[in-house]
Amino acid sequence: MRSIPFSNLRVQQEHLGTSIQSAVSDVINSGWYLLGNKLAVFEKQFALYNGNNYCAGVASGTDAITLSLLALGILPGDEVITTDITAYPTITGIVNAQATPVPVDIDSTTGLIDPSKIEESITQKTKALVVVHLYGQCCDMNTITTLCKKHALFLIEDCAQAAGALYYGKKAGTFGNCSAFSFYPTKNLGALGDAGAVVTDSADLYTKITELRNYGQKNRYIHDSHGINSRLDEIQASILSVKLPYLDTWNKRRNEIALQYRNRLTSVQCLKQEPYNYNNYHLFIIRHKQRDLLSKYLADNGIQTLIHYPVPVHRQKAFPYTVDKQFTNAVDFADTILSLPLYPELSDSDVDYIISVVNSFESREAC
Repeated sequence: MRSIPFSNLRVQQEHLGTSIQSAVSDVINSGWYLLGNKLAVFEKQFALYNGNNYCAGVASGTDAITLSLLALGILPGDEVITTDITAYPTITGIVNAQATPVPVDIDSTTGLIDPSKIEESITQKTKALVVVHLYGQCCDMNTITTLCKKHALFLIEDCAQAAGALYYGKKAGTFGNCSAFSFYPTKNLGALGDAGAVVTDSADLYTKITELRNYGQKNRYIHDSHGINSRLDEIQASILSVKLPYLDTWNKRRNEIALQYRNRLTSVQCLKQEPYNYNNYHLFIIRHKQRDLLSKYLADNGIQTLIHYPVPVHRQKAFPYTVDKQFTNAVDFADTILSLPLYPELSDSDVDYIISVVNSFESREAC
């Protein structure tokens, strides 16, 4: 029986092994490990790739959200609207800025925040909106940017899963006041440890974030604000510089696999792909009313799956805030979704096998 893991980071590292080892050795031999030339080079490369004026490397995607909010002047008790279906670090980033997260229900066909339900959650305390380009597909940014302008809200894009994704031909991360990226190892552009970045077109925000990530220092030992310790180190920056030129090729391969899934899966529901989006397919999500049985069936046949995400934000034990609205779509969505293996190194043969096993589940149940 085949064994297909949900992800396989080792294969990618083997392919780039010599280049990565050389880049890491350069850093080690330089004797300079933080806030050095390797970081500066990657920041310029990623800003150029994404179409932003500035990029500030930080320690994680979570910190990127926190630093974005702090740089925008969000204060304790300010409300920040976001989606009810996301990786919980989105919420952690908001809470770490001492703001109050306000979840909004989703569009059940895409899993993304439902723009039509945002306005009803805006209060006098609302200061910002964090949209999450979940699974690699951009949110409806035309509607969302219009809403933010109407209500004078700051807009932060959580692009942790969206490196290289496009909305009407424009890169994710170029619509908000600033945008947060994660380079966690499993991301489309992944480091070999925790890493993140904030991108922005504002020189003022960039300056504030570079100070806040380094204890609020404007100059050495001169602190104009408290800040935090959140620096993208030289080793991770050098690794990301090696990988960045491959990102578009990797995303193209992800799309090829996703197209096979979409065209050939017969017994499950795939998420809607909006025609104006270029999805980087960080994850491929299917829906089935017997999700848990399907997951076990795939595991029994050597295929590892995961759930992104099994518990909506408002139902997490860590979420202490009272909510007085319904999240009907989010609850049903979380109960029926399943993530299939999808990564650039997945072979055509493995894709064929996954499709055949998923499709055979329905016929097995009918027997």
